[in-house]
Amino acid sequence: MKIIKSILCISTILLILFSFACGPEKDEKKSGSSEPISPQTSALQKKLARGWNTWENGSVLTHVLLPDGLAIKLMLKDHESEETLTDALIGREDFASRERIIPGPRTYDGSYTELEVKWRGIHLRVQSAAFNNELYLLISPLEASPQDSLIIVPQMLWGRKGEIFLNQDQIIGKTQYQNIYLYVDGNSREKTADKISLSLDKPITISSHKLKSPDDIAKVLEKARKKVPDGKVVCPEAPEEYNALHTVLAWNTIYDPVNDRVITPVSRNWSASAGGWVLFEWDTYFAAYMLALDNKDLAYSNALAITKEITQRGFVPNVVHPGYKSEDRSQPPVGVLIIKEIYKKYGEKWFLQEVFNNLLSWNRFWANNRDIDGYLCWGSDPYIPGKISEHLIKGIGTKIGAQWESGLDNSPMWDEAVFDTTRHRLLLADVGLMSLYIADCQSLSEIAYILDKPEIARELKERAEKYSKKLETLWDDKFGLYLNKNLVTGKFSYRLSPTLFYPLLARVPSQKQVERMIKEHFYNPEEFWGKYILPSIARNDPAYKDNLYWRGRIWAPLNFLVYLGLRNYNLPEARKDLVEKSRDLLLASWIKEKHVFENYNAETGQGDDVGWSDAFYHWGALLGFMGIIDKGYLPPPEKNL
Repeated sequence: MKIIKSILCISTILLILFSFACGPEKDEKKSGSSEPISPQTSALQKKLARGWNTWENGSVLTHVLLPDGLAIKLMLKDHESEETLTDALIGREDFASRERIIPGPRTYDGSYTELEVKWRGIHLRVQSAAFNNELYLLISPLEASPQDSLIIVPQMLWGRKGEIFLNQDQIIGKTQYQNIYLYVDGNSREKTADKISLSLDKPITISSHKLKSPDDIAKVLEKARKKVPDGKVVCPEAPEEYNALHTVLAWNTIYDPVNDRVITPVSRNWSASAGGWVLFEWDTYFAAYMLALDNKDLAYSNALAITKEITQRGFVPNVVHPGYKSEDRSQPPVGVLIIKEIYKKYGEKWFLQEVFNNLLSWNRFWANNRDIDGYLCWGSDPYIPGKISEHLIKGIGTKIGAQWESGLDNSPMWDEAVFDTTRHRLLLADVGLMSLYIADCQSLSEIAYILDKPEIARELKERAEKYSKKLETLWDDKFGLYLNKNLVTGKFSYRLSPTLFYPLLARVPSQKQVERMIKEHFYNPEEFWGKYILPSIARNDPAYKDNLYWRGRIWAPLNFLVYLGLRNYNLPEARKDLVEKSRDLLLASWIKEKHVFENYNAETGQGDDVGWSDAFYHWGALLGFMGIIDKGYLPPPEKNL
């Protein structure tokens, strides 16, 4: 099993993660967004991008001061192998030689962080406190040999101007803004021009004030730790769901030096492979919604970041990272749904004004570019890209690219679908896309009224009604479910996915139809029901046993969108069951291992049984977010503005 997992992990990295690895890490090249930065957005980023925090994506053991760019990087050296752990990331422990990072409690702003690292017989706890540009670090050996070392490497990152000087027990950083003095306490083994090596025979401290003992710093840390939100206080009816959500979002929040902004990518592993940061469309909107629970600024920052990456053709792209933006394809249109919910929470009209034109352009894109005979289909349009990987080039204007636009990359739903090489669309009327698009039109129409744009609101309502009527033709009354339709043969497809429940998001089916859908399919153990739900393809589908990515595994965003749809109808039992089973799936690995997986095995509930499942991927927390919404900690999603 370990061999298989390792092979799959390697395949994942080579075929998926590293396929995005192109583009610079420095400030020189923008991601491609031509959107002007408003005063509100500029002020927001200036507020967020400051102070000490784990801003640099490459290692959770690197603490950086913004806006200065001064970094204190911690590395480990194993005396037996003479190897050095230069970078530490959460969720890489499937490789025998990799570190195991146990993410601990922390604040979003870095005023307190805590984690444990295990690597080659070394086990440390690393805690930090930061305030007023002061930093206090305590590195406590829990298991280590005196011959093992902690290496402290001060750096200036991202081309920021500054000088660094080292004494035996002092680091002096002269930045363009200020002089920073840090004092190091530990048994020194070696000092060179660029680093300090210390024995791991006792606790080591790095502090902004001289002669701070481990006990003194422990008191500072204890005070700072009280700033960490406690799930028992924030969400007393869903405390561990909150703790999982907060922890995975906080540890994945980083600084993007290319665009001078704070963002929350899906995971640090994905960002590391993409040149420092990466944003996926629906993933980022989901992160913004979860962040809206208790961090308005980060919710705004992420929603604005992905929306403002709108392409020249007028759609929010599937993916963007340094040097690359997917100009051929978008992803499931969930942005308006989520921006509406963020507005419900905070009620600041400037936020709607900031994104409205982009969202309207994106809405019109689907009708103008993905419509075939009134049905909406996924697609990928040809263009000549810059220097990108062969893997990405193969997706442009092809069936693979259209599948990527769906967000369900290798779903069996696409196996028999024909790709039209003239119109560059997958010739399959897609229930999920049409339902999300109708909901997009409905929600954007509400926003248009709020912004006093009645003509646009009417345009959107008319479009919603048009596609609602077309969606009704995809109802199979004999089967009791909406079905995708092959536009070549004119026949329904019986490859069943949770996306076929999305019409509930659009409020198209009647209560009677919905009750049939739930009774005959949601609760059908041959299709979606079971100890763990909802599999990404029905259990009786031949591809279910593949258990690879979107071929049979459970994905939090599918559960979450079905949950939002259930809230539009009187379906209390189905809603309760989905919330509780999703919560239990998340917490099983969270409580035991502090993992939040990208996807899960639909038979065993495991997230680490295959390589194609990042162990610390923020949208996995949507499995618990449903319960947080259900307990009333956010405005009801089914309520109109």
